[in-house]
Amino acid sequence: MLLAPSILSANFLHLAKDIEMINRSEADWLHLDIMDGVFVPNISIGLPLIEQLAAIINKPMDSHLMIVEPQKFISQFRDFGTYMLTVHYETCTHLHRVVAQIKEAGMKAGVALNPHTPVELLTDILPDIDMVLIMSVNPGFGGQSFLPQALNKVSRLKTMIQAQGLSTLIEVDGGINLQTGQAMADAGVDVLVAGNAILKAENPLETIRQLKRITAGIL
Repeated sequence: MLLAPSILSANFLHLAKDIEMINRSEADWLHLDIMDGVFVPNISIGLPLIEQLAAIINKPMDSHLMIVEPQKFISQFRDFGTYMLTVHYETCTHLHRVVAQIKEAGMKAGVALNPHTPVELLTDILPDIDMVLIMSVNPGFGGQSFLPQALNKVSRLKTMIQAQGLSTLIEVDGGINLQTGQAMADAGVDVLVAGNAILKAENPLETIRQLKRITAGIL
């Protein structure tokens, strides 16, 4: 089980401080939420800032593109050093082509699903992708409440992956804390994304430690 803190919940006046904290922590990846104000009703951070942040990020970068036409920016995220580049099923008319372009650029390829999108739509492309990101909130804003139907989606997706004999990772993002994180770990999630639960905590490093203990099956 992997843990990927999201800097969407960071203090943007002190981003370097929060990134350095994550660098020192037990977290496995660092999650970047990229929003364009078109696909989702919010704008997060742009390419010039990501380029500067990438220079101080020591964890593998897990970049989640909540944008239209993500294929236009694959080379930039490769140049930033992104490890996992995730695009939304809902924004890619030619999803297989976009996934192939991501992998040709040397990155792992992920596909994200909005809460209303059935996991069964990924049946044919599962063998070609490295990760599926299940959104457990409607994308666009941090701090939202967990949507419990995501648990059923994870269980169905896990069954699909096992039926095809694949090693595709399942990531979940939205409303993750110690309680929902445990439920997701029990359902078979491989990667937890957490924002507010970590970066709004009184002791973020301790919260990361506790989440890692959950994902390790210790608690």
